[in-house]
Amino acid sequence: MNNILLISELSLREALRKRLVLVLVVLSALFIGFYLFGIFRLQATLDARAVDAGLDAGPRRGLGGASVAFAALFGMYLVSFLSSLMSVLSTVGAVSGDLESGVMQSIIARPVSRAQLVLGRWLGFTIVNVVYVALLSAALLLGVRLITGFLPPQPVQAVSLMLLGVTLLTSLTVLGSTLFSTLSNGIGVFVLYGLGFAGGIMSSVGQIANTPTLTSLGRVANVLMPTNALWLGASYYLQSDTLRQFNELARGANPFLSTTPLGAGLVIWTAVYAVLVLLLGVLAFRRRDL
Repeated sequence: MNNILLISELSLREALRKRLVLVLVVLSALFIGFYLFGIFRLQATLDARAVDAGLDAGPRRGLGGASVAFAALFGMYLVSFLSSLMSVLSTVGAVSGDLESGVMQSIIARPVSRAQLVLGRWLGFTIVNVVYVALLSAALLLGVRLITGFLPPQPVQAVSLMLLGVTLLTSLTVLGSTLFSTLSNGIGVFVLYGLGFAGGIMSSVGQIANTPTLTSLGRVANVLMPTNALWLGASYYLQSDTLRQFNELARGANPFLSTTPLGAGLVIWTAVYAVLVLLLGVLAFRRRDL
């Protein structure tokens, strides 16, 4: 256990030293500032129109607040995308990077088992990615709250599903790092991420066109790569009642939002999936020739 924690600490330091991760963090901070400025200008415009109409300025409910609610929801979608990007880029060389640089030989020569190395790498990068998502989500939601007075109905449940998706992506990237080169691993995980996104599009088109085949294909894709399904589940908890009713009238025409909560079965499957993938990574690295 001590070795796992040691490797985890080293992974934390490595992630913070990576120039690519640093650039992503800086760009994320700029994104939050840029987006919140847009929210500020939106609120100012709505307040000005309310005053011109003889109404009170300030937080609005119902259709009057739909634009702010949608802007906050879309901002969280961008946070979800950035979180997925961070998960892959920070973890892509978790094991393969050490193999390619020749550092692995010196690490394995110490009293550290291969299983401890993989688990420590996974734990360290998972902490980095989870903290990144939590801070980015909190910054956006708190900023929206301070500017507009609006807060999504159930932000904790939404962010929890996003964190689960980040954990799964981290596990998949660690597994790929034990099997493939750093570049091949990154490409492969992004292709899988795209598969999940395509599954959401197919499900949406299947509902609109009443085509069961497309809907079934979308469900299969969501099982194979549930990251997009987790976002759709998170979007349900982020929508106000008015926004949800509006989207229900659209009959699933928006593939980025869901008007129904995510089933408990898929949540449990995602958690089991992440654990199984991690165990496969441990097994694969044990059998790999260095």
